[in-house]
Amino acid sequence: MDAGKIKEAIQWRKLIDTLLDKNQYADLVLQGGYFINVITREIYEADVAVKGERVLLVGDAHDLIGPATEIVDVRGKFVSPGFIDSHMHFESAILTATEFSKLSIPTGTTTLVADPHEIGNVLGVVGMKAMVEEARALPNHVFYTVPCLTPDAPGLETAGYDVTSKDMAELLNDPYVQGIGEIQGFSNVHPVFEHASELIDDQLASVAYAKSIGKTVEGNAPGLFGKELAAHIISGGTHVSCHETTTKEEMIEKLRYGVSVFMREGSSQRNMAECIRAITEEGLDSRRAILVSDDVVPEDLLKYGHMNDIVRRTIAQGVDPVEAIQMVTINPATHFGFQDLGILAPGKRADIAVISDLEQMTIAQVYINGKKVAENGELTVDIPSYTYPDTVKNSIKRGPVTLADLHIELNHRRVSDTKANVRAIEVIPDQNLTETREFRLNVKNGVVQPCLQQDVLPLMVVERHGRSNKIGKTFLHGFKLKSGAIAESVAHDTHNIIVTGTNYEDMVTAVNRVIAMQGGIAMINDGKVVGDLPLRIGGLMTDELTGKEASQKIAELHLLAKEELGCGIHVPFMHLSFVSLVTSPKWKITDMGLIEVDKFEVIPTVID
Repeated sequence: MDAGKIKEAIQWRKLIDTLLDKNQYADLVLQGGYFINVITREIYEADVAVKGERVLLVGDAHDLIGPATEIVDVRGKFVSPGFIDSHMHFESAILTATEFSKLSIPTGTTTLVADPHEIGNVLGVVGMKAMVEEARALPNHVFYTVPCLTPDAPGLETAGYDVTSKDMAELLNDPYVQGIGEIQGFSNVHPVFEHASELIDDQLASVAYAKSIGKTVEGNAPGLFGKELAAHIISGGTHVSCHETTTKEEMIEKLRYGVSVFMREGSSQRNMAECIRAITEEGLDSRRAILVSDDVVPEDLLKYGHMNDIVRRTIAQGVDPVEAIQMVTINPATHFGFQDLGILAPGKRADIAVISDLEQMTIAQVYINGKKVAENGELTVDIPSYTYPDTVKNSIKRGPVTLADLHIELNHRRVSDTKANVRAIEVIPDQNLTETREFRLNVKNGVVQPCLQQDVLPLMVVERHGRSNKIGKTFLHGFKLKSGAIAESVAHDTHNIIVTGTNYEDMVTAVNRVIAMQGGIAMINDGKVVGDLPLRIGGLMTDELTGKEASQKIAELHLLAKEELGCGIHVPFMHLSFVSLVTSPKWKITDMGLIEVDKFEVIPTVID
């Protein structure tokens, strides 16, 4: 028996001795609160007694109170299991796991299941193992679901590292790795089957290995129904989740198929209100309905909260508060097979959120493993900052670009032409889905010009890993930028440099600023830096700012984007980053060019 199992057996014996020996007592008793039982969907008055890291008893605990027992009066408050975020990316918050946790824990979230897909695309195994290493010292429970394939669409985009089944044994055998993350490589079921069937074989090899060692597999099935959905489910080893469900109809079919639907409520993608209608209107069972954040900016974490905010929004849609709490506790714990998390019952981990206002989900205290870690929105424990090794920095492997590099030129190069028909990606607010548009634009000296009147801007992805050195070019509609340019090294999922702007000159300056910073966000207007933020960890995250500092910085950049560049879309950096996500319909852009997702092919931007 390994040391961990022996320690667990000793803990169980201590619990038994405390319960049955009249001379032993609880370490902690939360007394007189309204207990939220997520097993039976009830609320009733009960004490919660804790010994060490685990729950002793839920009920009348007066016999377990001794001279050294800490008694916390929670009368009038609600006692819930700590919350679980089942699908999120630290990279999207631009924060290390440490700094994210500092903002998240006081909101009642005690467990995070993070997908390091982003750093995996940039740095592969080295980057993902660095993130896993950080989690070992954190007070909350942090697990990872790792990608089994990067890039998601080989041949259509260039990643910094190609993850395949050959990498799975090294990653999946770490105890902090829960399983395989979102299997985006088989999201576009028919195109992959027809044009890249070898990806299916490699994915199935990874999935089979994960299942053989008791690991889970997460899915990614935007807009899939019928045979396509069935094929995607089977590709994950017969049971998967999906965090890309956007309609009531999708939600119904996926629940009927046994998919765990991760209802997403992030900063730029909000799908819960539509998905929850399958439960509130059609009366479907909610046991496989799970709330997740996916992608959230630190500004929102600080301003609104984390999973408590998502639960609050869910309650506002007419869901019973206890049922909504089930969606962040017992439901995800069941999905992942967490034996000790997600419920408060004898022997389980004493991860507790004390709630002072149930409908507003105001968190009074938070306990993890029986120790108070936060009160009234502030940490009560010290979590040291974490500095990443140099092996995950300096990831920009290309030199500066020139104006000619970014020009969108006519295919036939007739300088006499004054007009051109072009394709443009249309942004959909609060979604990572996009629409398709065509416009007629002016041409000057063979170069197609932006058109602010039609809100049509040049859009490029500049390969930065030093592997293809290509630049994909198209146009963007719906971003509502009035002047200047924005560039960033956060561009899902291969995280090359994405840039858009009202003029080519500012776009060049923005890209080169990102290169000079070794990754980050840059805003340029009239050739000058309006605002920037270095993200030197893989070009994705910062370990130079605390969570609160990063929140303030992002809020400042959002304000500058609005006031200095006239950007009319909220969280513009996150919206821009998803325009390159080729696993999500309909058109996207990579370093290879404009991608027609459903056909799995590059299409020309300028229409002859």
